[in-house]
Amino acid sequence: MKYRLPKIAVQSAAVVGGLVVMGVAWYFQSTWIPAVKQWAAYTVAAGKKQTAVKTDDDADASVEDDHAGHDHAGHDESSSLELSKQAQRNVGLTADKIRKVQLTTFTRKISVPAIVTERPGRTEVKVVAPMTGVITGVYVVEGEAIPQGKQLFKIRLTHEDLVQAQTSFLQALGELDVENREIKRLKQITEGVVAGKVVLEREYARQKLEAVLNANREALILHGLSEAQIDQIEKDRHLVSEIAVYAPQANFDSNEVRTPQPLVQPVSLISLKDEANTVDQGQSPLIVQELNVSKGGFVQAGDTLCVLVDYRELFIEGRAFEHDAIELAAAAAKDKKLTAVVEGNGKKIETIDNLKISYLDNRVEPDSRAFHFYVGLPNRVVQDTKSNDGRRFLSWKFKPGQRMQLQVPVEEWTDRIVLPVDAVAQDGAEYFVFQQNGDHFDRRPVHVEYQDQYSVVIANDGSLFPGDVVAFAGAHQLQMALKNKAGGGVDPHAGHNH
Repeated sequence: MKYRLPKIAVQSAAVVGGLVVMGVAWYFQSTWIPAVKQWAAYTVAAGKKQTAVKTDDDADASVEDDHAGHDHAGHDESSSLELSKQAQRNVGLTADKIRKVQLTTFTRKISVPAIVTERPGRTEVKVVAPMTGVITGVYVVEGEAIPQGKQLFKIRLTHEDLVQAQTSFLQALGELDVENREIKRLKQITEGVVAGKVVLEREYARQKLEAVLNANREALILHGLSEAQIDQIEKDRHLVSEIAVYAPQANFDSNEVRTPQPLVQPVSLISLKDEANTVDQGQSPLIVQELNVSKGGFVQAGDTLCVLVDYRELFIEGRAFEHDAIELAAAAAKDKKLTAVVEGNGKKIETIDNLKISYLDNRVEPDSRAFHFYVGLPNRVVQDTKSNDGRRFLSWKFKPGQRMQLQVPVEEWTDRIVLPVDAVAQDGAEYFVFQQNGDHFDRRPVHVEYQDQYSVVIANDGSLFPGDVVAFAGAHQLQMALKNKAGGGVDPHAGHNH
């Protein structure tokens, strides 16, 4: 006996099967819908091609069908544009500007105005006169790049106290020499001829002279002479009449700046040879930013002779609003990477990625209510030239006073369609993108969730699907072209009386 299912069971199975098919189709809509659209576009293009190759007898009908064929599925003549290759280039639609959209993670950022500044205590080094005198030699020019340890100036000493201190030092040295020779002579005489008491008294006198000599040495150090210079005076027994001033040598890891210890010679023997040959050329060059003296000028001890700068590392000073302080503190605590946008000419934009917040200021400006924070900025040389006389001049990429924008990441949104600003056109409350459909661009209304000066976040609500090909530039020009098309062309005879 043949068994048959009840009619109600068959109907139920059909309903369940239909629901399953609909669910699977809905779940995989991002895969099959773009394929269907591409198939439809291909079918339309093929139909046009077939129409174009009709016989001459049907030529007039072909022209009429060319426009009638626009009313196909997914295509509305009133919101569609057909652009030639030249027109596409005119609005910036090059091959790389017509791409498929895809879901991505969008990082919302706040944009903060900023300015490049020097690092306090690290970028700038002042070279001061160690003692009073007259400038007899200037060996650098303003703007020149010099190695650390290079001779900068020569000063003829005129300070009376320094001359007197050197004289006392030399006098104490002479008296000590006499006392040493006398003690040596007495010790060489046959024992018993000279009482031991006499030798002992001479040794006491020598100790007194050594104490005076040490005091004079300390006085010379206070006047600005180095240990090496004092040792040279002691060796040659000549007063220092001129001293050389050198560019300091900086250890930027420890932030220690030290002055080279030159050999001191009498003025008649001082060599004017450039000392740069003895300097490690691998060290970072210093730039003479300011030159405050000239040959023949008189300087007091402590006067600034020149200002040297090292631009290898700078700061970007961000100037945020007071209410952004919490988000900035959170970004610094999580060690988030910032992006600096360099303000360029026209539409040219240069970005610097992977920057870190060095520190946040602990005060807010009372007038502007601006909250400052600082970001480290590595620098590089973009031009290295030499003049006819062999002087070196450097041009650094980033300079103090240069304007920038700092983008600080604050939160992330997943599964969003992100397009450039130029890909979206606005008309009142409506936002549109232009989707490529065969040889046309169809206008699609979209919902904008967020927009900044660089990107637009489109809601993933079905108005666009991953895989759709859209114009990534020129949306505003395409929108204006659609408006002109809807309004009709301008009458060339308007305003003329014939």
